[in-house]
Amino acid sequence: MITISLRPVGRSWGTISFASTLYLCPILDLLLAEIPAKLQAELRLGLQEALVNAAKHGNNLDPSKQVVVRFSLIDNQYWWIISDQGRGFTPACDCDDDPTNYLPPDEAESGRGLSLLHQIFDQVEWNRKGTELRLCKHLESRRLLSLRR
Repeated sequence: MITISLRPVGRSWGTISFASTLYLCPILDLLLAEIPAKLQAELRLGLQEALVNAAKHGNNLDPSKQVVVRFSLIDNQYWWIISDQGRGFTPACDCDDDPTNYLPPDEAESGRGLSLLHQIFDQVEWNRKGTELRLCKHLESRRLLSLRR
């Protein structure tokens, strides 16, 4: 079941919550509904990675546990705050400067998602417990035309 509360307008936040699942198409469609078309493919990939991590690694795909996503557009920035009910997560590297710091060895089968998140989003932050991920994508600001000649 998917629960949705209020659509974000101005500085308000919308919320979507759902039982842990990997069937994320309807959730991604809702989260990307207001996103400009040129950003949708890239953001869909990043949000899918974050939601899979929350449902699979955070909640262990336990259908009794919820993933909650708060989202908003604030001052030309899209924000998503994704929370799970798991034990938490501590990134192996605190280096935000170079997203390749998160890449695992070639033989590893997991861990590439962290690098992907850092490449797609402008800000990637976890809370101290590691159960909440904050993602931000800055929109390109339009240059204002001068009315002076």
